[in-house]
Amino acid sequence: MTGDLAFALELADAADAITLPRFRAVDLRVDTKADDSVVSDADKAAEDAIRALIRARRPGEGVLGEEGGDEGGDVRWVVDPIDGTQNFVRGVPIWATLIALEREGVPVAAVASAPGLRRRWWAERGGGAVADGETIHVSHIVRLEDASVSVTSPRAMAQAGYERQYMALSHAAWSSRGLGDFWQHCLVAEGAVDVVLEPELNTWDYLPVQLIVEEAGGRCTDFEGEPPTQGSSFLSTNGLLHDAVVAALR
Repeated sequence: MTGDLAFALELADAADAITLPRFRAVDLRVDTKADDSVVSDADKAAEDAIRALIRARRPGEGVLGEEGGDEGGDVRWVVDPIDGTQNFVRGVPIWATLIALEREGVPVAAVASAPGLRRRWWAERGGGAVADGETIHVSHIVRLEDASVSVTSPRAMAQAGYERQYMALSHAAWSSRGLGDFWQHCLVAEGAVDVVLEPELNTWDYLPVQLIVEEAGGRCTDFEGEPPTQGSSFLSTNGLLHDAVVAALR
């Protein structure tokens, strides 16, 4: 394990120590942001703690966080303090702190920590992907009719103009579920899900899970088969199904 990954795991520990006690707390404070998404006091406190640790231990390294914006730099930590805030505020345990380290635009270490599920996934470039200490790998499914497909929101797929393509994929697949957010991508890395479709994601939503999926042997692009970017669509698969799904989305 590199020093980068070890520090990423420390950051996740610090976030978990804040978020888990606030989960289902009767005094949890929840606000609505300008984009109509929700944010809790736990989101803000967890990101503040991560930023403070990075400033103290890694001076000169920047942070891009959902709540605090982008400090830039060639070395940058990408942070979503709580991915799945809607679940968090409603008492659903499917939420996680997502952390990735970029060096010159390339992710080199990533952690997805889901204390509500008592699960944690991590990866480092060239070192494979791990869940709770065990190496994980994507599935070997090669036919869509044998595949499990997931989305965060069928409604969002429709609003983005992909309702017809999504419904066709859902009917063609062996299983279609709305497992949601980070978890479905981690399940791709574990080999439990084969295809995940997201019509629009921010960098902090996709970058950590992208490295985990790719280091588990999978593939991640936008719906056109190009590298994902801020605000683009995001497709993660076991790799074997990727080209077929991209073709179906066109």
